[in-house]
Amino acid sequence: MTISSLMPVYPRTAFRPVRGEHCHLIGEDGRRYLDFASGIAVNALGHSHKGLIGAIQRQAETLMHVSNLYGSPQQESVADRLVAMTFADTVFFTNSGAEAVECAIKTARAYHQHAGNTEKYELITFKEAFHGRTMGTISASNQEKMHKGFLPLLPGFKYVDFGDLEGVKAAMGPHTAGFLIEPIQGEGGVRVADEAFLKALRALCDEHDLMLVFDEVQTGVARTGTLYAYEQLGVTPDILASAKGIGGGFPLGACLASEKAARGMVAGTHGSTYGGNPLAMAAAGAVLDALATEGILENVQAMGAKLSSRLEQFIGNYPDLFELVRGRGLMLGLKMKVEPRAFVAHLRDNHQALCVSAGDKTMRILPPLVIDESHIDEFMDKLSAAAATYQPEGTV
Repeated sequence: MTISSLMPVYPRTAFRPVRGEHCHLIGEDGRRYLDFASGIAVNALGHSHKGLIGAIQRQAETLMHVSNLYGSPQQESVADRLVAMTFADTVFFTNSGAEAVECAIKTARAYHQHAGNTEKYELITFKEAFHGRTMGTISASNQEKMHKGFLPLLPGFKYVDFGDLEGVKAAMGPHTAGFLIEPIQGEGGVRVADEAFLKALRALCDEHDLMLVFDEVQTGVARTGTLYAYEQLGVTPDILASAKGIGGGFPLGACLASEKAARGMVAGTHGSTYGGNPLAMAAAGAVLDALATEGILENVQAMGAKLSSRLEQFIGNYPDLFELVRGRGLMLGLKMKVEPRAFVAHLRDNHQALCVSAGDKTMRILPPLVIDESHIDEFMDKLSAAAATYQPEGTV
């Protein structure tokens, strides 16, 4: 047998973490790494957060799973909190971000089709977006690297350049059900949507009775300095997909919607075997408790500003490597003049700091939301050492 026991869909690195301590990961070989990737924006509270661990342990001793056929006081409690903290009136819990986006797509279509408008099924999405790896979510993206091997795609999506309002208007037609957009593209390179563009999308939705769907899987749960990024942009969506940080490391997603937007999501239209299980709800409750009591939003705002400022000052020392800094809060991108993947590997393997590469030649910097200035100092030291020793391929 030549295939590995793990299906080889990930080009996994040699780093094999076995333990986490706050903002660090410890490898199988005992080496300690500064984690400024956070499981790709998942480990919002860092590693081994006592409140999160305790909540999961207590719930595991009580009740781990029941069917969604039964009432769920655990889900009701978390849903009530999310409704109280956001625009939403109702929540459906999933196991992942892709599932949350799938639910959001279905909710947007059901809004129209429940009212008899069966021709309205098409969502206008934006180039270089990443919405997940299911057939529905790869179809919502124009990225050919995710399409290869899985054709034909599912119908019902049109792609427009990110920020191109005239392109949006040209793409609209009798089948348009709404727009699906990341307010900050993560995989696309930490590109922040222009506020005027988002407001224009909102106005088009209001004028034509369309659904504005935000994919806040990566931007949500305090990552950008507010609970969700839409709060900073002066634009309220009708539907929002959330995941990653909402479980602090436990698999969990959520689709949030206004009462109007959810009018088609009636009994029997959607479901999930594991979605919203008691363990996941315990994790979400612990994350929301930490946000409420540990000053995390204020920390993200303060540490994000400090880290961004330090990076801005730093990149001028290496003009052949770095171009600019962008993002919000602790979702930052360092746009590079070389392909970032090799530099991310160099930073990891030689200087024990973890980041994530992205599109548009960008290195994503996504630390736990609980970092302090000592972690920023450590990261900048490692980044500086990596830049000083890095030789792009083809150079001597």
